Amino acid sequence: MALKDYYKILGVKQDASEEEIKRAFHRLAHKFHPDKNGGDPEKFKEINEAYQILSSKAKRTQYDRFGRVFSAGGAEGPFGFSAGGGPAFGWEFGFDPGAFEDMNDISQVFEAFFEGIGLRQKRRTYERGADLETVIEISLEDAFRGASQKISFNRFVSCRQCASLGHLSEAGTMACSTCNGQGEIRELRRGFFGSFTQIKICERCHGSGQIPNKICSDCQGAGRLKEKAALTVDIAPGVEHGQIIKIANSGDMGERGGAAGDIYILVKIKPHPLFERKGPDLFLKKEAGLLDILLGKKISVQTIGGNVLSFEVPPEFELDRPLRIANEGLPVFNSTRRGDLYIKLILKQPKKLSAKAKKLLDDLKKELGQMF
Repeated sequence: MALKDYYKILGVKQDASEEEIKRAFHRLAHKFHPDKNGGDPEKFKEINEAYQILSSKAKRTQYDRFGRVFSAGGAEGPFGFSAGGGPAFGWEFGFDPGAFEDMNDISQVFEAFFEGIGLRQKRRTYERGADLETVIEISLEDAFRGASQKISFNRFVSCRQCASLGHLSEAGTMACSTCNGQGEIRELRRGFFGSFTQIKICERCHGSGQIPNKICSDCQGAGRLKEKAALTVDIAPGVEHGQIIKIANSGDMGERGGAAGDIYILVKIKPHPLFERKGPDLFLKKEAGLLDILLGKKISVQTIGGNVLSFEVPPEFELDRPLRIANEGLPVFNSTRRGDLYIKLILKQPKKLSAKAKKLLDDLKKELGQMF
């Protein structure tokens, strides 16, 4: 079975930061999501699998060191994209002691394996809150100028009554009788390699070793409450359709003081009645009279910024091509550069010509030759 290069799948370097890995995942997941036109379920599954490994410090460490992950179970990504974790240690790969440099390598594999199948657990720390997602829709003018938009959503926030503890601190705590204040319970279990002592988190005290004397009546011990929140999102000029904006620490608050998740905002840009956008460039159709073009008269259009732009068609210009006006498109996101405006001239034909007008045009054709 060939090993997968998860860094190559996400298009990042091996020393990529957590933020770079997350950005790459969101970009590719949005592109290949099965619900999108042109989506690819298999590619999407592969991208998600790579993200599950590289977004976890423990799994990434195993992968970087051994080229594989020794764990069981799956995970869920920030947009609800779920996929199974890496293959469990066992018969699929086989066990070859010669593949490891020393006994320390083997012990690290065993340790990772035992944690993966539940024979050993670390003392619990409360997990961060969930990431949230929402969508905002803006106009093309907003994408040109930049905008601020207010959004409302429901999220978990810290309980003010107990300051996220889940209990009233003034009432104090007592040692958990189930684990004798240790926060852990040891059990003897038999595994593939003999008998092992399994260390489990105490379910009664959630690993703290202490039981509150008085649970908070507002949050019922969770340390957080659901409420409606409002947030102002600043949208930079040049934002792309489908671009995702991340606002850190604005998602759900974790239980009992756990860190807050992030919120991801998908930007959609409404279709414009006049302009078509391709990256930072804009395309516009404009009616013009042939004689106005031949006589070098100025043609006026309104730009996306609301200004009136007047221009002349250059001599010998091919009318089947769009006319380019430099730096009149949209700003390039996070840059001082701007795109261009391309104007496609549509020749306006008169509804009816008088006999006199037809004769004048016929004379003009004889004068100008093959131009007509």
